Amino acid sequence: MKFKFFLSALGLMIAFSSCKKTDPYPLNPLYDLDIRLSGEGKDAGTGFIQFRQNPDTARVITLETTVSHLRPNHAYLLQRAVNPIADVSGCSSTAWLTLGEGLEPRFILTDAKGEGNAKLWRDISSIPRGTAFHIHFQILDAATSSPVLTSGCFDYTVR
Repeated sequence: MKFKFFLSALGLMIAFSSCKKTDPYPLNPLYDLDIRLSGEGKDAGTGFIQFRQNPDTARVITLETTVSHLRPNHAYLLQRAVNPIADVSGCSSTAWLTLGEGLEPRFILTDAKGEGNAKLWRDISSIPRGTAFHIHFQILDAATSSPVLTSGCFDYTVR
């Protein structure tokens, strides 16, 4: 009897876990990216950017950025560089743009533990829909302008 109950419960769990979950903005690798940043060395920090393009007419990219294990009580900046998708060299561009709130650069400030976060955004309404890019990111020490964290190369398309 216990075995039949177990099998019934297991069947229900499998049925419900396979149900389609509704997310108003499902992760789409063309428009939404989860970007990990890392530094060099055993004591290097880490970072994460949740890059999202919601399907709206405003075409604003949100960049929720988190850093950890960096210098305490210090300021950092997020930058990006892009190449056209047709460029087979990938993320070779060094034309870095400092990101923030719209066109206004903003610092990512760390606390006493060396952790920080910032909700940054960029308006891309001037870029035609369907335009695709290679993109990569770096976190700079705001005092020295030295990169402390970098990302890999990603592809994205303007929604």
